[in-house]
Amino acid sequence: MAKRKQKAKGKVTGSAGRFGPRYGRFIRKRVTDIERGTHARHVCPQCEQAAVRRRGTGIWECRKCGFKFAGGTYVPETPAMRVALRSIERSLQKEA
Repeated sequence: MAKRKQKAKGKVTGSAGRFGPRYGRFIRKRVTDIERGTHARHVCPQCEQAAVRRRGTGIWECRKCGFKFAGGTYVPETPAMRVALRSIERSLQKEA
């Protein structure tokens, strides 16, 4: 009978590769996911172009129109912010 090789659980590479084997697999995977989202291009809330970049902790700026706004630490729009915007839109619709 032929022996099967055990499948590897996967090596975390990418931006967390700089940590080597330290800190554990799941923490390095979490760092990779966070940094992938942070460095991705995001849509500007004003001009709707995919040109928003992170300037600092919670500070985001559009490279096309220059619009600077506050957002989440790692993503410009947090889940709590989406909930708040939805409730504001609903209240504005009720008034109109």
